[in-house]
Amino acid sequence: MVTEGIQDKYVNPYTDFGFKLLFGTAMNKELLISFLNALLFREEVIKDVTYLNAEHLGTQEYDRRAVFDVYCENEKGEKFLVEMQRGEQQFFKDRSVFYSTFPIREQAKRGEWDYELKAVYVVGILNFSFDNSDAEYFHHEVKLVDLYTHKIFYDKLTFVYLEMPKFNKSEDELDSMFDKWLFVLRNLASLLERPRALQNRVFDRLFETAEMAKFTKTELSEYWDSLKNFRDWYSVISTAEKRGRAEGLEEGLNKGKEEGAREANLNNARNLKKLGVAIDVISQATGLSEEEIEKL
Repeated sequence: MVTEGIQDKYVNPYTDFGFKLLFGTAMNKELLISFLNALLFREEVIKDVTYLNAEHLGTQEYDRRAVFDVYCENEKGEKFLVEMQRGEQQFFKDRSVFYSTFPIREQAKRGEWDYELKAVYVVGILNFSFDNSDAEYFHHEVKLVDLYTHKIFYDKLTFVYLEMPKFNKSEDELDSMFDKWLFVLRNLASLLERPRALQNRVFDRLFETAEMAKFTKTELSEYWDSLKNFRDWYSVISTAEKRGRAEGLEEGLNKGKEEGAREANLNNARNLKKLGVAIDVISQATGLSEEEIEKL
């Protein structure tokens, strides 16, 4: 996970304020369009987006793990739900599927309707890793697939998950617009100057928007509050993770001691049995049951 110092030059996109500022405001929709095109289509397919009301999707201020949902549609009526998720949640995949049902159900029409749907895309930008089987596989694109033919069964519902901690490309390795966007999301708050690789009109807009020196007093106050919430949350999670590792280590040591003591008792019982010592005496000496000793 990522944390930054208090003297950052640019806003932290992992905060409520930062993510909403960059992707959730109509004046910056150019940034959202560029990001979605780079992520989903690798070319300029989306020409325009209209922001929709995301309140009914269940995002609340107290849900610190779901920073901000951006819900919008393009000129074709296709729906896009983008979520920045700062920390792991046990059922985050279930929640993604649940969220996807809202853009689907909203398309129902009164009267006669043939059930034709517009495409729905659910994008999760994750500040954690959920798949540790491959350290380099961070871009998950999920669709409904026929398990027999291995072909896409339905291509209008897509889930995209980005495991941001696994993205480690340097500035010199940024080959595509997709790479550049992930580099920005991963490193923006820690940058002291604008990288040479990010010199185009879209990133002109992004760095101008993200520079805190240009914030009003109100915006700066709101940002610090949002950053404090993020850091408080991060501190709680880090403490819990450390405590969990410590408790796991202690449990492992205790289990090891117990297993070691039992193995020693079994070895002693074998030796005493070979010497012809009575079973009941061996049981009293080792704490093993007579049935266990009989099997040795």
